[in-house]
Amino acid sequence: MKMMLAVLMAAAIVTPAAAAPAVGQPAPDFRLTDAAGKAVSLSDFRGRTVVLEWHNPGCPYVKKHYDSGNMQKTQATVARDGVAWLTINSGAPGKQGHMSGAEARAQVAQSGAQPAAYLLDPRGEAGRRYGAKTTPHMYVINKAGVLVYAGGIDDKPTANPADLVGARNHVLAALTELKAGKPVSVPTSRPYGCAVKYADS
Repeated sequence: MKMMLAVLMAAAIVTPAAAAPAVGQPAPDFRLTDAAGKAVSLSDFRGRTVVLEWHNPGCPYVKKHYDSGNMQKTQATVARDGVAWLTINSGAPGKQGHMSGAEARAQVAQSGAQPAAYLLDPRGEAGRRYGAKTTPHMYVINKAGVLVYAGGIDDKPTANPADLVGARNHVLAALTELKAGKPVSVPTSRPYGCAVKYADS
């Protein structure tokens, strides 16, 4: 019994649960491979505002924003201001939404998405580091590398495209406030969508 407890304690020490970063704290760096096989780190975008979007093409909530063109429109809008949009897929092999690099490239082309990079996170390392729970789950990082927004893309937590009308796009609102030199008025919200398909989920 004592030996079993010792083993369990050792395992807990070796694999501690990572705490999600808090808004107002530095955004954790990560290094992932993009859909073309190139290594990309968050630190590559130092000095730029960055949006992180967790993605699963099979999720109805993601389809709401992509089939309607809402996500692509948001990506194009922020790109004009020099914001780097990083789409991250933390779906594990064998799980819904997991894609190879070739599949991800085809998905981006087919949907007309406009991320600066589509990043593959099959081991869920970046997803767990950020505490990403849903697809989509959105994060905004300011030019100083500080997390300033985390949560849903908007305030209408449904899969119905009709609910886009009148919705407050939290990401666009946060970026508009940052551009104006103002604090983000809604720094957190409840993320909604499909659960991120990690290997053990």
